[in-house]
Amino acid sequence: MPRPTSAYRRLFALPGARAFTAGNLLARLPMGMFSVSAVVMIAGERDSYALAGAVVATGLAATALVAPWIARLIDRHGQARVALPATLVAVLGGLSLILCVRAGAPDWTLFAAYAATATTPNIGGMSRARWAHLLNDDPAALHTANSFEQAADELCFMLGPVLAAFLSGTLFPEAGTLTGVLLLATGMALFTAQRSTEPPVRPPTGPSHPPYRAPGMPTLLAVCLAMGAVFGALEVVTLAHADALGHSTAAGPVLALQAAGSCAAGLLYGAARPTRSPERRYPWCIAAMTALLALPLLAATLTGSLLLLAAALLVSGMATAPTMITNMTLVQRRTPEGRLNEGMTLAVTGLLGGIALGSAVGGWAAEHMSPAVGYGVPVCAAAVALLIAVTAGALGRQGVAGASVSGAR
Repeated sequence: MPRPTSAYRRLFALPGARAFTAGNLLARLPMGMFSVSAVVMIAGERDSYALAGAVVATGLAATALVAPWIARLIDRHGQARVALPATLVAVLGGLSLILCVRAGAPDWTLFAAYAATATTPNIGGMSRARWAHLLNDDPAALHTANSFEQAADELCFMLGPVLAAFLSGTLFPEAGTLTGVLLLATGMALFTAQRSTEPPVRPPTGPSHPPYRAPGMPTLLAVCLAMGAVFGALEVVTLAHADALGHSTAAGPVLALQAAGSCAAGLLYGAARPTRSPERRYPWCIAAMTALLALPLLAATLTGSLLLLAAALLVSGMATAPTMITNMTLVQRRTPEGRLNEGMTLAVTGLLGGIALGSAVGGWAAEHMSPAVGYGVPVCAAAVALLIAVTAGALGRQGVAGASVSGAR
């Protein structure tokens, strides 16, 4: 087996890879900042967590509706032509939110301003599309690239909330949102300026069905919904459990450990060379994720120790990245030619919907039963994902038909 760093060194030796990755990371970091910074800013200025939560929930709902449409435009007209104007609208929405909060504008203006940020393009999907274009004939290198992208997701969602809370808490309430807006604009400008690595627009050569109707895609999207519920429930229940133990300030670092475990596992997984096909690996990855999620449940219910819970979350996170990497690989393979951004954005939309659902169910369980028992919600959601993957059957059999739609990548 090659050294873990060698696979990534070869990856970033490709012309233009480092430049678009730098822009990608700058633009992606705000994705983990916006929700937290908006809640801190609105709750701090308006003294209402209910209003802050409602504004963020509206933004997530708007994203679920708008993001696939933006991705479809990117597939049809190219990344630079669509992503930059769409980002400008999102930036104006973020700045409007700051001004409305600062000026004491009516509450409805906060909803409108934050909803405008839903035009933010799926930077992770665009970056994966570039790798798929550059590494079309090298499945092993594409596996490494997808692993890096998943690790980058975990890193940004680990650092983003911490950075947002720090800036808003130590400087001024609007600092987190303002910094996120500036990072998004700068990163997207740098990313879209790298035209040499931008995938060409491929007009459909015949009738093109929506990605969600492609063979195998309904199963993948359903699994994304269930896995999103895992993430949403895990976050809310951990916050509630830490608060119940009198260590509410430790909730952020504890959750960061879960993301850290996933990030590290993702990088190691990318350096490996799996011998089985993604279709065969997929249910095993979900099964491992389900089994490891039992560790936080056991730590919370049997020990009550926040330290042991943190260790359990670190270990349980190690199955997250391999599962998501395999999931995105299958989404790429099943998405019809010329609609890759749309297909991957649909997967992200499924995750967002699942996060909202998991947050609601996890919050109910933590309040009406106990935060410790609430850790059973992510276990159940992962088990549902496993059941879907296994009973659908056979992603491998569907994959034979799917391959004729998307072609070898």
